[in-house]
Amino acid sequence: MLNGNIISAIEEFAPPVLQESWDNTGLQVGSRRAECTGVLLCVDVTPAVVNEAVNRGCNLIVSHHPLIFKGLKRITGNTPVEEAVALAIRNGITVYSSHTAADSAVGGVSYEMARRLGARPDGVLSPLRGLNVRVSVTVDREAAPTALISFFDLADTYGLSEIKTVSVDAVSSEMPLGVEDPLSEVRDSDVAVISAVAARANAATIGERLAESLGDRLHGFSYANIEDTDSRIGLGLRAVFDEAVTPSALIAKVKDAFDSPIARCSGLAMSDTPIRRIALCGGSGGEFISAALRGGAQAYISSDIRYHDFVDYGNDILIIDIGHYESESCTKEIFYRVIKEKFPNFATYYSETEQNPIKYI
Repeated sequence: MLNGNIISAIEEFAPPVLQESWDNTGLQVGSRRAECTGVLLCVDVTPAVVNEAVNRGCNLIVSHHPLIFKGLKRITGNTPVEEAVALAIRNGITVYSSHTAADSAVGGVSYEMARRLGARPDGVLSPLRGLNVRVSVTVDREAAPTALISFFDLADTYGLSEIKTVSVDAVSSEMPLGVEDPLSEVRDSDVAVISAVAARANAATIGERLAESLGDRLHGFSYANIEDTDSRIGLGLRAVFDEAVTPSALIAKVKDAFDSPIARCSGLAMSDTPIRRIALCGGSGGEFISAALRGGAQAYISSDIRYHDFVDYGNDILIIDIGHYESESCTKEIFYRVIKEKFPNFATYYSETEQNPIKYI
């Protein structure tokens, strides 16, 4: 079993393409090609967690928060991040992090929050847009059949779809069996433009592969955004209870489900209005309160909510802030479930060293 096998299972569940543009989901330290001796799961990678992995005989750590978030200019061990990186390298530990990719995936953090509360998912708060692009090549008209075959060759590996000719002069070509001739459109032109839909994350690689196969017959390569959305994928989640609960009962349920000793709540916590429609977002989710309101939510469960959000929205929706760690500690259970589904007998552990860095006194 290689590290890459475990990482591929995580990425199949939460493809890195789902991450936010500012994020650093993915391989942080180490190699996919190393033989995996065990997996340690955590929210944050600290020096103590790396040492725990060493002591447990695990050479792969899977975390929610990226170990390397901002660029490192040096690795001297003078900060906890530098020390953790140095320890991982010194001991042959590979670190992989799935952050906002796991937040946005179907079945990800917000879905797990809803599952723990016994609520049914009802669409995400902020659907992820622009996952796909249309890639296009411009080639000599005589090279159109070759370019088309190059697209077909890349289709399975990179998930290309909707391969078509935008414009081309009449050419004769033999298409693979079962494929309708995309070169049937006849126009007066010296060049052909052929395009396909691809994942944004693969666009640059596809361009490189096409340049290799087409050589000097390639006049240009470009890609354009596609306005695509998926109501299941994105940050935050709306959810519905089968039976309404009172605000006080919901708060108690939330504290129990997320092992939170306290919860910061808006004034509606004192009301007796029955609640069925809720919204949730793991981590710092204050920016989605207005989306929760627009979606008809009566309560919003997240963390790191600002004082002014309580002022602005507290009379319109029950805000329940349970703390950042409490809202995302469920990621360990998500990763465990993903790995065990693929590799049921593989050594996979929750970190016992990791603790909530915030203490309530």
